[in-house]
Amino acid sequence: MIAIRNSAVRQLLPAVLALVGTAASFAVTATPVRAADANSYYSVTLAAPVAKPAKLMLGDVLWNCAGDTCSAGQDTARPVVVCTKLAAKVGTISKFATPKGELAAEDMARCNTPKA
Repeated sequence: MIAIRNSAVRQLLPAVLALVGTAASFAVTATPVRAADANSYYSVTLAAPVAKPAKLMLGDVLWNCAGDTCSAGQDTARPVVVCTKLAAKVGTISKFATPKGELAAEDMARCNTPKA
């Protein structure tokens, strides 16, 4: 009887260890992303702060604005186009950056020029 239990445990132990390892690796890779981290593709500094924190939906992108900063996830449009859309809603933008860098002065001028 003891020999049967020992062989069953020996056969079951690798399966249990594999299951525990799989569960642990899944838990690490399936950790939810915080909203602030997901919305950090665009980093914007406004010339004047917003009156109160706001969430703006522009196209398919949700912007979070508080004080003189706004951030959002990536849009499919060119950064200068995204900047122009945001400036139309929140006013003059003094800095617009992506992970690839800040908009050039010429693009910033275009961003802050209202469309007629």
